[in-house]
Amino acid sequence: MLSEMLHGNRPLAGRRIAVLAVDGFELVELVVPATAMRLAGATVDVISIHPGHIRGMNLHEPASRVGVDLTLDQANPNDYDGLLIPGGFVNPDLLRQSAAARAFVRSYAGTGKPIASLCHGPWVLASAGLLQGRQLTSWPGLRDDLINAGATWLNEPLVHDGNLVTSRGPQDLRPFVTAIIRLFAGQDLEPEFPSSRATESAPQPQEPPRLVVDVMRWMPKPSVRTVLGVAVVAAGIALYRRGHGTSSSIRSPGNGHSRRSRLFGDAVTSHMSST
Repeated sequence: MLSEMLHGNRPLAGRRIAVLAVDGFELVELVVPATAMRLAGATVDVISIHPGHIRGMNLHEPASRVGVDLTLDQANPNDYDGLLIPGGFVNPDLLRQSAAARAFVRSYAGTGKPIASLCHGPWVLASAGLLQGRQLTSWPGLRDDLINAGATWLNEPLVHDGNLVTSRGPQDLRPFVTAIIRLFAGQDLEPEFPSSRATESAPQPQEPPRLVVDVMRWMPKPSVRTVLGVAVVAAGIALYRRGHGTSSSIRSPGNGHSRRSRLFGDAVTSHMSST
C-alpha cells in the first residue's frame, strides 16, 4: 500500500481525516498513520483539547511534539471522513475524562463513518459509550475494561467490525495502516481483513508484555529537571491538602479558598510554563 502511494496512487485524495489526541500520545501511533494518510492524499487534522503543540511519548519517555490544527470547540465532526484515535498510556486517559472529547467522538460516530484506534485508544470509545455489541482489539491491559463496556475483545493484530478497525499497538502498525487507508477510502477490507466470527472474548493475559517490563527496568534515571518538577507538584499537592483541612486560619476572607490552594496553582503553573 505504501509503495503504491509513493508511486502516485492516492486513494484518500479529497478525504479529510480527524486525529484526536492530547499530550501523552504514543508518537509512532500518530505520526506513522498520519504520514501514510497524507501520502495517500488525505488532509489530516490533529484535533486536541488545547491549541499549540502536544507532547508525544515513546512508552514512558518524552518524545517530540506535533502541532494542533484545531481544538475541539473549533472542529465539526461532520467535516471528516475518518477518525483516528491513537494510544499511549496517558493520551486516552486524558481524553476519556474530557466531556468535549467524548461528545466529539459520539457525534462523529453518529454519522456512521469509519473509526480507527489502537493500543489504549479504545478507552475513549468505551467512555463515549460506543462499544456495546462491538468486536475489537486493543492493548491487552484494556481487555477487561472493554468487555465491561459491552465489547467482545480479541487478541489479534487487527480486528475489523463494520466501520471500526482496531489493533493492539505499535507492533501491529503495518496491517493497521494498510487497513485504515482502505477503510477511510471506502474500499472493501475483505478478504485480506475479514470480519471476525468470534462470539467470545479471548482469555485474560497471563502476564504483562515482557518487552515493556524489560524496558521499564532498564530505563535511565530521571533527570534533575524531572526530579525537581515532581518535587514541585508533590509539594503543591501537600499544601493543597493541608489547605483543605480543618484550620480556619489559612482561609482567605470572602472567597472560601485557602492561600495554600492558590499557592499550589501558582507552583504548578510556574513549573509548567518553565517546561
